[in-house]
Amino acid sequence: MVLVLALEVAAVAVVSFLVGAVNPATLVARALGRDLRVSGSGNPGATNAGRVLGRRWGVLVLLLDVAKAYLPTVLVLRSVGLLAALVAGLAVVLGHVYSPFLRGRGGKGVACALGAILAVVPLVGLVAVVVFGVAVALVRYIGEASVVVTLALVVIGVLGLVGVLPWVEPLVGAWLVVLALLVLSRHRRNVVAWWARRRT
Repeated sequence: MVLVLALEVAAVAVVSFLVGAVNPATLVARALGRDLRVSGSGNPGATNAGRVLGRRWGVLVLLLDVAKAYLPTVLVLRSVGLLAALVAGLAVVLGHVYSPFLRGRGGKGVACALGAILAVVPLVGLVAVVVFGVAVALVRYIGEASVVVTLALVVIGVLGLVGVLPWVEPLVGAWLVVLALLVLSRHRRNVVAWWARRRT
């Protein structure tokens, strides 16, 4: 029984990683004759897609990134269980961030992480959306707002991990922290830029 579960989780991890590795921003840009790697910030994500291709294309990429994490995670949650779903969600984000189809260069993982979180703990996902919206209104930079929301997710995850938030299981809390730190690691430049602006 344990072996079967281990094999199921391993299969979920591999398939989810490959799903995450498919990059909608790159595919949409190529269909429109553009290359995001040499345009805008060079990042193959929704923000850069919106900057280079136009807002409606950026919104489309955003929705596709959310969906590609939400759908496999929620399907695994309903068919296999919570542990496998957490693995699926993390694997999708890892595939997006370190896509082998882009030679290890992927997006920053914000939208993908949101999709996975909405599948497992919808309330936390909705809180993240609200925090992100407020942060954008205040700082007016998508990258810095992404840092704010990932830090908020770290706090929520830690509170769940220690049992302060009864609607976030400890295992899910630890998962949220890992997801948030992964996304935060992809925003080092944004942190540096924010700090530089604060000092000037």
